Amino acid sequence: MSSFILLPDEESSPQSCRLHRLTGQKPPLKPKEVWAILIRLQIQCKYCDLALFNLAVDSKLRSCDLVALRINDVLTASSVRERTVITQQKTGRPVQFELTEQTRLAVHDWITFKDLRSGDYLFPSRVSTCSHLSTRQYVNTSIRQYVNTSIRQYARIVNLLVASIGLDPHNYGTHSLRRTKAALIYKKTGNLRAVQLLLGHTKQESTVRYLGIEVDDALKISEQVEL
Repeated sequence: MSSFILLPDEESSPQSCRLHRLTGQKPPLKPKEVWAILIRLQIQCKYCDLALFNLAVDSKLRSCDLVALRINDVLTASSVRERTVITQQKTGRPVQFELTEQTRLAVHDWITFKDLRSGDYLFPSRVSTCSHLSTRQYVNTSIRQYVNTSIRQYARIVNLLVASIGLDPHNYGTHSLRRTKAALIYKKTGNLRAVQLLLGHTKQESTVRYLGIEVDDALKISEQVEL
């Protein structure tokens, strides 16, 4: 019997997929884009996505910290906290963030709708084999008819949200939500130290790179120079 090699589909090969993706920093959402997404989620009564989106923008947390939030992190007695503190998984340092009124309402509605209890994850996994929503989860092949299929749940939600308002999902990602409020605060105040604290960065240089401040400033200077 002659041997043969099974070649992967051209469309599914990693090299082919990378050709359609833009690399580099993902831009933050503009205020009008944030509101467009919020209105759609409210109309569609998508309680989980609404709470997740609001909290992602308000908290400015990394994906791993956002999806690992528990009820106790945001709830005291029967009220959603106005401020809370968590320990970052990446740095092991505490970071504090605020929950605006609209975020508190969205989180409260989600907790009530899902009947979540103290100690539960705020965003339970949509795959039964895991305990909380994951930034990356692998499908159990005994449940789904997929082989070697990777599902980035949170990233997929973000992609669907930005696509729903006509944006190209390849240009945006979970870091777009983390950057959104931070970029707006810096634009309005110019207070880099405040943004550093809100993002939980240990070094100010990290905040500069994360926001792309030097590049933006350089482009603004260049735009003002005429030959």
